[in-house]
Amino acid sequence: MSEYLYPINDILFSLRSVAKIDRLTPYLDDAVDNDLLEAILGEAGKLSEQVIAPINASGDKEGSRVEKGEVIEAKGFKEAFQAYSDGGWIGLSGDPEYGGQGLPSYVATAVNEGVQAANLAFSLCPLLSLGAIEAISLHASDELKNLYLPKMLAGEWAGTMNLTEPNAGSDLAAITCKATPDGEAFRIKGQKIFITWGDHQMTDNIIHLVLARLPNAPEGVKGISLFIVPKFLLDDQGELGQRNDVQVVSVEHKMGIHASPTCVMSFGDKEGAVGYLVGEENEGIKAMFTMMNNARQGVGLQGLAISERAYQQALAYALERKQGMNAERTERAAIIEHPDVLRMLMTMKSQIDAMRSLIYVAAVENDMSHFASGEDQQRAIARTALYTPIVKGWITEQAQEITSLAIQVHGGMGFIEETGVAQHARDARILPIYEGTNGIQAIDLIGRKLHSDKGAAMLSLLEDIEAELAEWKKTSVSGYTEKVQHVLELAKAATQNCLAEMKKNPVLGTGLAYSYMMLMGYLIGGWLQVRALEAAQNDGNLDDEQKASWEHSVAFYCDHVLPRAFGYSHSIMFGSQTVDKLNKSAFNR
Repeated sequence: MSEYLYPINDILFSLRSVAKIDRLTPYLDDAVDNDLLEAILGEAGKLSEQVIAPINASGDKEGSRVEKGEVIEAKGFKEAFQAYSDGGWIGLSGDPEYGGQGLPSYVATAVNEGVQAANLAFSLCPLLSLGAIEAISLHASDELKNLYLPKMLAGEWAGTMNLTEPNAGSDLAAITCKATPDGEAFRIKGQKIFITWGDHQMTDNIIHLVLARLPNAPEGVKGISLFIVPKFLLDDQGELGQRNDVQVVSVEHKMGIHASPTCVMSFGDKEGAVGYLVGEENEGIKAMFTMMNNARQGVGLQGLAISERAYQQALAYALERKQGMNAERTERAAIIEHPDVLRMLMTMKSQIDAMRSLIYVAAVENDMSHFASGEDQQRAIARTALYTPIVKGWITEQAQEITSLAIQVHGGMGFIEETGVAQHARDARILPIYEGTNGIQAIDLIGRKLHSDKGAAMLSLLEDIEAELAEWKKTSVSGYTEKVQHVLELAKAATQNCLAEMKKNPVLGTGLAYSYMMLMGYLIGGWLQVRALEAAQNDGNLDDEQKASWEHSVAFYCDHVLPRAFGYSHSIMFGSQTVDKLNKSAFNR
């Protein structure tokens, strides 16, 4: 079982040379200079490597449990969360008015990559808190912000998202949880399931954000409101008071992320849990999507992080494990000398490089959507919306392959829990499911993002990719630009075909959605891989070995990974009728 090493150099290169964080400088009063960025990430690396990573395997084995109506987390987690909070990490990009540090979100993204790779189960608690913080910041009243945000940004209180119910999974229109007015507050009654870190002892209070229906609310999603429901109510001085009518019923026994308590929560078993309206009545979906979009990019980051962790362990094993003979047949060889192991490792590495580039490009666009103005801001808002389902969907699909390959590199030992590599695959398997399944991400991309604006945002992105490829045609990366250009042409045709199919029938047209999401992921990955190589070759801070590593990564991606786009293109161009004809009779036994 190898130790985790925070890839600070790869992250810094992705931020500076691929995501081009300098784009933000004109819009920031206090830009994050290189020295400050390196200092922050250096400390984040220490926290991830020395505090959070060592309790990953032990937390997986111990899990969490319910005792006397309280969830008890795995040993060492409370102390690790205290260190995380004491360092001010959760408030990095928070509003300074409430105790945050006001840094661009790309800084927090870079820090969170390390935390998530070190311990995915642990990282889910701050991830959910960040989503709750953003929803409160954007939609709650000033009174609620003043009461809750300072403690949450300090890490003294945690936050959760309470959406799913036993009969309302992804179909939020089916939510039955009730909210009844009671003076200036509301009484919440109902049950929620799959609530990540719904209860624990790591913070003094837990601030639940709960979707519920008011009396006489319209049916469907138009009748849903959002409420703050704290575990402990606050007294007149804003200090912790009596326990609210909120109870954890049980924790789920899961395939992975064992140390993250996934709770069944009951609200209002007695007189009703006290809740406070966030935003306007019946507009909870708007606030909920603030949380969801934050979490969706966060889940994409988890896909990158767990892939990096699995890759590091597979590479370390391949360098140490000897089996078979070397090419000269003179001595036993480390398995990294065998061509098929090299293939697996570079399949992992080249995709991780592309995934990391996309993560940080998307993070900078998100910052531009908040800090920029005018046309730059509007473009960034559209681009962020477009990237979000691809970040969540495409990257978490790659994480399934990469964590599986890590097991394969270990051979039979990978199937043995003691090596630890199986945990990464088990933990990664939830990523395509939660915060909106990848099928939902694909439908979001082809429906809300492509169909709704008649392809304007996507065509703008494709034009930008083509313009950048044209700039590189007379450079040393020209051979790779031609390969990406070929896929770009396929993507253009696929985009027009998807628009036509969605116009013809918006329901049946979504049968192309998954293939379209994957095609765009591979294309964007290839484009950013070439951007990275072009930057690396002209970066005086990289030595020859580092530049050669990028050359290997990009060459392999273009020849072995990018061609997967051809299959998805074929499915889009020729496969719609096959999908349209499917119905339940196709599966008769």
